[in-house]
Amino acid sequence: MASRAPAGSAQSAVGSGELGPQELRVLVAVGEAGGFSAAAGVLGLTQSAVSHSVRGSEAKLGAVLFDRGRSGARPTPAGERAVAHARRILRLYEGLAAEVRAAAAPGGALAGPLRIAAFRSAALHLLPPALERLTARHPGIRPEVRVVRELGAGTAGEVAAGRADLGIATLGGSADIPAGLLSGVLVEEPYALVHPAGHPDPKALPLLDWDENCGSYTREWWRGQDWIPRATVKAEDDGMVLTMVERGLGMAIMPALSLSGAADAVQITDLGPERPTRSVGYVTTREQAGTLAVQALIRELRAQRRPTGTGA
Repeated sequence: MASRAPAGSAQSAVGSGELGPQELRVLVAVGEAGGFSAAAGVLGLTQSAVSHSVRGSEAKLGAVLFDRGRSGARPTPAGERAVAHARRILRLYEGLAAEVRAAAAPGGALAGPLRIAAFRSAALHLLPPALERLTARHPGIRPEVRVVRELGAGTAGEVAAGRADLGIATLGGSADIPAGLLSGVLVEEPYALVHPAGHPDPKALPLLDWDENCGSYTREWWRGQDWIPRATVKAEDDGMVLTMVERGLGMAIMPALSLSGAADAVQITDLGPERPTRSVGYVTTREQAGTLAVQALIRELRAQRRPTGTGA
């Protein structure tokens, strides 16, 4: 005679908190599509199947995950956490077979996608050499790089939300790294004064700035420099600032990565021993830090030379 599982045991659906891969996929699809009908289309399911799955997940987790309305479904704060964790767990499922095959194969060749979030200058100048060496050693790796502005959650937020395996971020600035993530410094890059080449008095030029630079590690240093005026021109990003300097529209104080490949029309002047610096590093999750692909990428990034472009 078969025995019954007692009420409230691990076999009880309500409050168990154990979601299967398909339930996780449904949560991610609803969170990204913004509604049950749209998620059903993405997953090839009926709307009722998606709705049933979400209700089951909410019962298991003991929390409302989505606010339903005429315009669709929006994640609640609990739902945002659930979707982020679901992405991260699904990513581990995706990488499981590749990790096992790499560990078993002679030479340990890695394969599969490697999702990276980076701010603009890191994506242009820091990542490419590292990815070139990484893919030469592991041709099966498929890097997927997304440029993310270092505003708000920035690249670290992409990692925390499960949309990236590793982020290249500015560390030690005004934005804290989300709890539970691991980070490490890759390079300390100095700031320099950049101005039109040959200008007789570059410090008299208007100051150019960009949004991602505001509230950064340089501000305390800036406040102590009586020759630096308030920024009169704001640009979209550091690349636009550099172009405006090339055109003779002003001067700027920029980090070395942003100055990589600067044109001859620009002169780069060292700011002296007290110059500000910023830390550029990687951010990843604890689970991704244990994967072979992320470990291999970090090794290649650490092998990078110090960025140039500070001039004399």
